[in-house]
Amino acid sequence: MADIQGNVPERFAKVADALARSIDDGTDVGASVAIVVDGEMVADFWGGFVDEARTTPWERDTLVNVWSTTKTMSALTALVLADRGLLDLDAPVAQYWPEFAANGKADVLVKHVLSHTSGVSGWAQPVTQDDVYDQDRSAEILAAQAPWWEPGTASGYHAINQGHLIGELVRRTTGRTLGTYFRDEIAGPLDADFHIGLAPEHDARVSPVIPPPPLQLDGAGDIDMDSPAMRTFTGPPVDASFANTEAWRRAEIGAANGHGNARSVARIQSAISNGGPVDGVTLLSPATIERIFEVQADGIDLVLGIPLKFGIGYGLPVAETIPYLPTDDRICFWGGWGGSVVINDLDRRTTFAFMMNRMAEGIIGGATAAALLTEAYAAL
Repeated sequence: MADIQGNVPERFAKVADALARSIDDGTDVGASVAIVVDGEMVADFWGGFVDEARTTPWERDTLVNVWSTTKTMSALTALVLADRGLLDLDAPVAQYWPEFAANGKADVLVKHVLSHTSGVSGWAQPVTQDDVYDQDRSAEILAAQAPWWEPGTASGYHAINQGHLIGELVRRTTGRTLGTYFRDEIAGPLDADFHIGLAPEHDARVSPVIPPPPLQLDGAGDIDMDSPAMRTFTGPPVDASFANTEAWRRAEIGAANGHGNARSVARIQSAISNGGPVDGVTLLSPATIERIFEVQADGIDLVLGIPLKFGIGYGLPVAETIPYLPTDDRICFWGGWGGSVVINDLDRRTTFAFMMNRMAEGIIGGATAAALLTEAYAAL
């Protein structure tokens, strides 16, 4: 059986066994798992390898691109700004970013951006991958374009650009970039090894992602190229191998290029499940945390074509889409392309995180996450 390192208390031994099985059968190559309960890191373990050839072991401080799990960090940053009175979730985006009012977007609210309901789920053409790496150019394109559906009426997953939208709000309200503000005000104070925009000195610790099979858009087989789904995923198309390039790592792509591991993700996100504080550092008030659970959209997502429910900044459980999560509790979550996931369960005061390098099919969670969470919930 795969060698699992780290802290594995007997209570969570079956979770570690599930990880070992996924590495042994080839579902995963290298991965990490962390569980925080009542603000305490009660489980923190890892196993496997950083490379597909399985020559170099995954270490305690291995980092990996976590794709859209990054969105939880960008959302948390926006919520911190709201808690500090710097950002009004109910205000128009244009109150902070006047240029964004162009082309019918004057009534798009900050909470629409955080809940994927803004109507701006991607960039209008023409747009290139180099534009994605350039926050100034990205913001310019987004400010000028028209929404692709009526804002606030439905969700349409902001797959790659959500972090750029939040990032511009961060910059307009603080004068700092998203990655810098996140580092200075969240990751730094918590001594958490998570990065939005990776500095060169960390490159040696990064496990390259192993790309998944080609992305299949559920429910999108018969839609036209002018639909929100096709516009989102073709403007510009993203190849998983981009994550292994220097240009991707250095950029601040707050929806998709965060680098961390399960420990750093769980530590930061436990601010939510623990009611605000993490080891004496308080990021959010209970009132701001409650706003996460204000439902902004509940139905078929216009981009992913599956049932989704969004609060402010996070997904909320939908039994049809995420069957391994309870739906009757206060749970907020999100995951990354290929299978990474972070769950904040407020009723159990628990945060669970799983980060890995081999990407499976799908956008949210996957088979390994389901197996790990099933065992974790049995142990809680």
